[in-house]
Amino acid sequence: MSGSSLKAFSGDLLSRLPAVRGRLTQNAVLGPMTWFGVGGPAEILFKPTDADDLISFIAQCPADIPLTVLGVASNLIIRDGGIPGVVIRFGRELATMSHADDVVTAGAAALDVNVAEYALRESLGGLEFLSGIPGTIGGALRMNAGAYGGEIKDVLKTARVLFRDGSVRDMTAEQMGLSYRHNDVASSAIFLSAQLHARKDDAALIEQRMADIRAKRTASQPVKAKTGGSTFANPPGAKAWELIDRAGCRGLARGGALVSTLHCNFLLNDGTATAADIERLGEDVRRRVAETTGIVLRWEIKRIGVPLPGDTDIVGFMRDG
Repeated sequence: MSGSSLKAFSGDLLSRLPAVRGRLTQNAVLGPMTWFGVGGPAEILFKPTDADDLISFIAQCPADIPLTVLGVASNLIIRDGGIPGVVIRFGRELATMSHADDVVTAGAAALDVNVAEYALRESLGGLEFLSGIPGTIGGALRMNAGAYGGEIKDVLKTARVLFRDGSVRDMTAEQMGLSYRHNDVASSAIFLSAQLHARKDDAALIEQRMADIRAKRTASQPVKAKTGGSTFANPPGAKAWELIDRAGCRGLARGGALVSTLHCNFLLNDGTATAADIERLGEDVRRRVAETTGIVLRWEIKRIGVPLPGDTDIVGFMRDG
């Protein structure tokens, strides 16, 4: 179900927004932008020209207007009713990469894998794990993303953060309160860039480590399917996929959504799913795991937007999900 087939937002939010140099689009279709390929429209989609355009907009935007930042939407479900307020989508101007000595600076819109490949070209090691994370640096900062033995907090020097009042601050991992798939920074804050520690290394060795990650990922994950990546965070002392498998959820389906048989911590869209199908399936999995093991899985995939009328049951059978 694409945003174009859903009821459009009404009203004149556009008239309340400050002037920008970038593009503002009403009732913008979002579904095709997401890895799941589902979801409703944005009331307003804002594509800033550069960081200064974004900072100016944030500083002047009325505080009651909801703002949502959208990266490549790899670890995300946009609900079928769409996203009220303004959705901010970064462009190439916020995907720049550079380095000085052993510190790599990457814009929030830079793809994690592109940062890893940039470091490889510069013979800088320590960022290979980024090649196994789908998404952008901004998204990785928001959730302290990690894979294959590394996570953002391990390599972060500072992140540049834009707050809702228009102020900008450089923050360390400690100041941001980074922990396993968690960040203490206000959800209204926007990440602009990150400085990442690397180290000089042999390019051939870096390339081999990245090749090993690609091989492991291809063998164990449905990388060519419509998916949102890892669905649930690992509980302390356990692995989410093992709990899901133990609860008999491998291959479980709901509408056009199904649990991957290759890696059962991945939900898939067979091409006909709605966002509600995917989220309901995730809640089915959480319920079955809780009933079988007593453990309540926590969503790692971010779910945003509003459901369609009649889909309000998708908000979750437990409030802590």
